[in-house]
Amino acid sequence: MSPVQRPEMFIIGAQPVCSQLPGLSAGQRKLCQLYQEHMAYIGEGARTGIRECQHQFRQRRWNCSTVDDASVFGRVLQIGSRETAFTYAVSAAGVVNAISRACREGELSTCGCSRAARPKDLPRDWLWGGCGDNVDYGYRFAKEFVDAREREKNFAKGSEEQGRVLMNLQNNEAGRRAVYKTADVACKCHGVSGSCSLKTCWLQLAEFRKVGDQLKEKYDSAAAMRITRRGKLELVNSRFKPPTPEDLVYVDPSPDYCLRDESTGSLGTRGRLCNKTSEGLDGCALMCCGRGYDQFKSVRTERCHCKFHWCCFVRCKKCTQVVDQFVCK
Repeated sequence: MSPVQRPEMFIIGAQPVCSQLPGLSAGQRKLCQLYQEHMAYIGEGARTGIRECQHQFRQRRWNCSTVDDASVFGRVLQIGSRETAFTYAVSAAGVVNAISRACREGELSTCGCSRAARPKDLPRDWLWGGCGDNVDYGYRFAKEFVDAREREKNFAKGSEEQGRVLMNLQNNEAGRRAVYKTADVACKCHGVSGSCSLKTCWLQLAEFRKVGDQLKEKYDSAAAMRITRRGKLELVNSRFKPPTPEDLVYVDPSPDYCLRDESTGSLGTRGRLCNKTSEGLDGCALMCCGRGYDQFKSVRTERCHCKFHWCCFVRCKKCTQVVDQFVCK
C-alpha cells in the first residue's frame, strides 16, 4: 500500500513510522526520518496531484484511473508514455504546492514565510511583505525528496532503464517549475475607508488548477525521446525543437486504452459515458473506439427557480428532468 493510499498515516500531528511506508525508496526513507513533519504534506500534495490528473483526463480514454491497488496510478507507470510523464509531473507539482503552503502557515519548523526578493516592477510606494508562500523551499525540498528515488538507481549507460530514469527526472522538474512559474504577486489594500492609499504585497501560489492546465498543455506537446549510447536523451525526430526543462518527455508510445489490459494498466472504455454530439475525445465515436454505444434514460434532479429572500437566504425548487445518456459498449 503506497503512502498516498494510506492517508491515516499522514494525519497532522501523528508521527509516521518511516520504515512502515513501503512506497519509499531507501533515500526517501532517510529523508522521512529527518523531516517527519513534512510527510503529512507530501501525502497531501500527492493527493492533490491525483485529483488534478483525474480532472484533466476526465474526458479521455485514460482517465487517470488504475487497475492495480498497489500503486496510485497502477501499471500505467511501467510504461514510459505521455500519461506517465504527466503523472510524474503533476505529483511533483503537488508536493511543491503543499510544502510551500505549509511553510507559510507555520506548520514546518524548518521554514517560514517566503523570502523572495521584491519584484523590480512593483510600484515604489507599495510594501513588499506579508507572509507569502515559500515556493523556494517547497521547490528545493520536493527536488530532494521526489528525485531521490531516481538518483539511487544505477543502470548501465545507454540502457532503456537509464532512459526511463532520465525521463522521470525531466518530468519531475517540469512539474516543479510549473508551480514556480505560475506563482504570482498578491496584494492587499490599506487606507481610510478602503481608499487603498497603501498596498502590501507578497508571493502567492496560483490555484493548482492553473498548474494542471499548464501541465496538460505540456502533455499535449510532449517530446518523444530515446536514450543514446552516451547515456543522454535525444529527440526521436531531430526536426523538432529540443525540450526545455519545463517540457514533458516520453520514451514509449501510449497504448490506445480502448480495451482492458492489465499489463499496460488500461481499464478500457467499456461502460464509460460518452457525448453523442461531440466530435472530440469525449465523443462516442472516439471514446468507444468504434464499438458503438448503448443509450438509456436517467432522471436528473436539480435546484431551480432560486430566489433570494431578505434577509438572508436563498429558496429553490427542485426540478426533475429525464435525460438521455450514452455508454460505450
